[in-house]
Amino acid sequence: MRILVVEDEQKAGDYLRKGLTESGFVVDWAQTGPDGLHMAQSESYDLIVLDVMLPKMNGWQIVQELRKNQETPVLFLTARDEVEDRVRGLELGADDYLVKPFAFAELVVRIRTLLRRGPIREAERLDVADMQIDVLKRRVTRSGHRIDLTAKEFALLHLLAKRKGEVLSRSLIASQVWDMNFDSDTNVVDVAVRRLRAKIDDPYASKLIHTIRGMGYVLEERQ
Repeated sequence: MRILVVEDEQKAGDYLRKGLTESGFVVDWAQTGPDGLHMAQSESYDLIVLDVMLPKMNGWQIVQELRKNQETPVLFLTARDEVEDRVRGLELGADDYLVKPFAFAELVVRIRTLLRRGPIREAERLDVADMQIDVLKRRVTRSGHRIDLTAKEFALLHLLAKRKGEVLSRSLIASQVWDMNFDSDTNVVDVAVRRLRAKIDDPYASKLIHTIRGMGYVLEERQ
């Protein structure tokens, strides 16, 4: 299996190339964004390990370009550990996201899992009733009207829409959107849902977010 590593730090790049080679992979290494994109587009790789903060062209831009015409699995390996960064990376088309510092054994397991699974693309657009969610542009409209959401509100709506018709518990929502364990004494999920409803439901006759008492929330169209 042939892997492209795009990493600008010399020490990290040497470590990744040496470790992955010893794990049985053929490894190429690019140290700038443009070089990484050129190699990814001109050569055939089974997987790309991609940093975010790169010289001249960042990882976000690289994966956006790649997803225009290829499905090669991409694993972001970066020190950017905010939930918003992980959500953004996956929404732009990455298949996995691992934060530095990391255990090398975990990186190898994730790579092998992706190689077995093959590329899986999330939908670039989600439709629920008269609401459209443009995942790449992070834009939401309902009945043709633009709805401005914060990063957290968008992440919450995206999660609900991806799992349309499925009841999501507060614990699951808290872990996925805030990367936190849900505390029953904390109403952060309920407050966030209330704010989201005020934007996407309150102005419209048909409501899309529904409370399932004692269980959680579901996004679906109801007659």
